[in-house]
Amino acid sequence: MNKYFEAGKIQEFGQPTVKFLAEKLHITPHYLSDMLKEHTGQTAQQHIHNALIEQIKALLTMTNMSISEIAYQLGFDYPQSLNKLFKKKTAVSPTSFRKSFNPN
Repeated sequence: MNKYFEAGKIQEFGQPTVKFLAEKLHITPHYLSDMLKEHTGQTAQQHIHNALIEQIKALLTMTNMSISEIAYQLGFDYPQSLNKLFKKKTAVSPTSFRKSFNPN
């Protein structure tokens, strides 16, 4: 997944899916999720969300991009979708997270 983000494929192909990752590993999506759940306690979709959250955090702290720009860069159809996922996973809004790094 890291290579996917680093190579900028998210702009070209959108967010990675469980199906896409499973195909790259030559296994079924169900098997991938089951194996990840067994070994890490999280499903494949949860791993994708965690990777997206890390990308969002990096962009919030290292760029001046707006939340909307970050959302579209990371393949979200709507900025509200990014806000909802971020708040669900971190318990703070993207704006509050950014302000905690740059209180001015």
